[in-house]
Amino acid sequence: MRFIHTADWHLGRLFHGRSLTEDQAYVLDQLVALVEDARPDAVLIAGDVYDRAVPPPEAVSLLDETLSRIVLGAGVPVVMIAGNHDSADRLGFGARLLAGRGLTIAGPVTAEVVRVPFEARGVRAVVHALPYAEPAAVRDALGAEFPDHDAALAAMLAAVRAAQPAGARSVVLAHAFVAGGEVSESERPLSVGGSGAVSAAHFAGFDYVALGHLHRPQRVGADHVQYAGSLLKYSLSEVGHDKSVTLVELPAAGPARVERIALAPRRDLRAIRGELAALIAAGAADPRTDDYVFVSLTDRGALLEPMARLREVYPNALGCERTVLAEGGEAGGTRRAQRELDTRELFADFFAEVTGEPPDAAAMAEVGAALEALARAERESA
Repeated sequence: MRFIHTADWHLGRLFHGRSLTEDQAYVLDQLVALVEDARPDAVLIAGDVYDRAVPPPEAVSLLDETLSRIVLGAGVPVVMIAGNHDSADRLGFGARLLAGRGLTIAGPVTAEVVRVPFEARGVRAVVHALPYAEPAAVRDALGAEFPDHDAALAAMLAAVRAAQPAGARSVVLAHAFVAGGEVSESERPLSVGGSGAVSAAHFAGFDYVALGHLHRPQRVGADHVQYAGSLLKYSLSEVGHDKSVTLVELPAAGPARVERIALAPRRDLRAIRGELAALIAAGAADPRTDDYVFVSLTDRGALLEPMARLREVYPNALGCERTVLAEGGEAGGTRRAQRELDTRELFADFFAEVTGEPPDAAAMAEVGAALEALARAERESA
């Protein structure tokens, strides 16, 4: 049996104020072409389909067109789950109607996990679709308390194991931060003031785990636990990443075989460094001046309108920094250290500075609850 595993499309994303819809459409054309060529038995989309809870109209149109080409045009079923960027209820609208046409959507968390059976090429398999779930959502669905993401996921997977039919291969589709995975700057934290991490050990015994959330394609803990990664580079920390979708072959017995199929962006994301005049001169021979570039300028003297001059050569330049302003110094080091703290740590430092004493556990619990509520509201209104 053959699956294509993809995730973290983030349709509607803005990057340094620029819409990436055209760039996303460009790589989704490649995904559709791969579906038509490889003829998988299903496409698995592991959440963060949209970049925010209320996506712009052009993002909705792009998703509609892409899914129509795969499900109706190519005749390949799709199983899709909500991620932490998605509004589960909005993404899951019409799910019961669409399931009969080959599009299965797991939006809100429910007590009964969405299961999709497949039988092809002499293999029986069941895909268990687990949308992203905060512990509170799992509590409401299962009627039990869970202290963190790890305990909530463990409970959901226990339900999956209980429902797995004998003699069928098991595939889990989930959106989570598995401990040990390599993160990037473009992933929204799953928990304010905590890691939100779950243990890879919870996935023991399944035949393949198709994950979303982390933007670098990677295995975590074991060969069968895989992140497909995002469609595009969504932060400067991903400049060196190779983006891809994952082609999975699941035999009747034995381990799944995984192949990364590269996606070629319409415009790459690059970081370049040097003196302004030298970069402008080198740009004349650069075959990819249309790329998104972020520039580190090493000039030590005054510069007049450097961004305007850079965009004469690199029209999609995103920004620039002066390395001389970021070098050394106690103040600069302090600012960088502060940027690396999360909001809870910044509050604790501020509280101690003002009162002369660190906040107690009860105060920090109140801060954590307030920040979680703000995070939920942001997801719904962004």
